[in-house]
Amino acid sequence: MPNNWFQFQQFRINQDGCAMKISTDAVLLGGLAGGKNPQNILDIGTGTGVIALMLAQRFTESQIDAVELDELAAKRAKNNFSESPFSYRLMIWEGAFQSFEPNKKFDLIVSNPPYFQDHLKSKDEQRNKALHTDALSFADLVSKVSKLLNAKGDFWVILPSRQMMELIEICSKIGLFPNRKFLVHDKPGKKVIREIVCFSFLKTELVIEQIFIKSDNGVPHFSYKNIVKGFLLEFT
Repeated sequence: MPNNWFQFQQFRINQDGCAMKISTDAVLLGGLAGGKNPQNILDIGTGTGVIALMLAQRFTESQIDAVELDELAAKRAKNNFSESPFSYRLMIWEGAFQSFEPNKKFDLIVSNPPYFQDHLKSKDEQRNKALHTDALSFADLVSKVSKLLNAKGDFWVILPSRQMMELIEICSKIGLFPNRKFLVHDKPGKKVIREIVCFSFLKTELVIEQIFIKSDNGVPHFSYKNIVKGFLLEFT
């Protein structure tokens, strides 16, 4: 997206200078992740703050904390929060998630985490932080989440299939189990490009659903429109 800002129906995201711009991944996670009226929500690796803002719009009584390692992204998120209608319910904490020590637990935790482990890195250190797991391994992510998540809370993550398989294995070792999975396709008949999974401490039967970004004719699919309506300008 070439613009330095992105306009949603109820808020605007300034993403000038940030390594990771607003993506379909973030919008899908922000539109899907949820629980039973979560009061305290945590967004890990908030970037420009889009997921946190979408959750603030959806859950009108929630308090939302967002963690971001990159200094510029954290600054952008803070400004985006302050200029939104939900500013009084949003807080940004800059630093490594491993060092985040809140005085509460969370009903809902979400993350669109970095997942590259063995890929060649670019000269852009901001982008490396956003894409590679050096600063936050899956093991570190899950270990910390298990300490911060309420006993009846939900942990939502979006990843490619191979990395999601790895995350599910790590989660299972500490007692976090997948109970809902959304398989994201570009179009019907195409391969899965992302998986969105909800984990909890309660082991239940896994429910799997499909999401298609576009229909065969190229127009937005109803499964995608149902998630983003109320957020993106073209889907009222």
